[in-house]
Amino acid sequence: MSQQLALALSGTIRHDGNGGVADDLADVAGLAGWLREQAASLREYAVGVEQFADAADEQMRLDVVALRRAVRTLFAEAVRPGPPSRADSSSLLSPPEAVERLNQAAATLPLSPMLSWPEGAEPAAAWRGSGPADDRRRLAAALAWAAIEFLAGPARERLRACPAPRCVRYFIKEHPRQEWCKPSCGNRARVARHYQRHTTGDQA
Repeated sequence: MSQQLALALSGTIRHDGNGGVADDLADVAGLAGWLREQAASLREYAVGVEQFADAADEQMRLDVVALRRAVRTLFAEAVRPGPPSRADSSSLLSPPEAVERLNQAAATLPLSPMLSWPEGAEPAAAWRGSGPADDRRRLAAALAWAAIEFLAGPARERLRACPAPRCVRYFIKEHPRQEWCKPSCGNRARVARHYQRHTTGDQA
């Protein structure tokens, strides 16, 4: 789940389909919608995640965007010596700053793993805060913990920045021949290469 949640947060910066970049967290409504979509992943790191979307406000949005910047900075670091996502060329923190931002967010709420095993259901683990905290701090801590677990885990070595034209996503390389984050990016890359070959040939 940490991989899914960290990639989902990073993926709120995406290609808009028209050659530009879209930000799914550009306003509070966007944040609330994203939190509803990610409820299942968030549930592993916090209880009462259903409240997050209802509690979304501008300060919560700014906190999540700041965490996303740290995550994308460390994703860019993780894919070296490959290039980072083209969306991040002018907005990255220094890696130490990004690490500190994640650690500070995670430390705002001490978390402990808790086991639940309802009768007739599968056992599940969740991270729960050991003391009272507002939704904003609980959400920041949950996202930071997920990012830290992913970055410290083995899947980080398979992290890549999609090289397709206009794509700005990071993805996990699932098999040796995978080059792009999704098939549509592969199609777009092949079309671009075909166009470039023919344009170069015409000019020659």
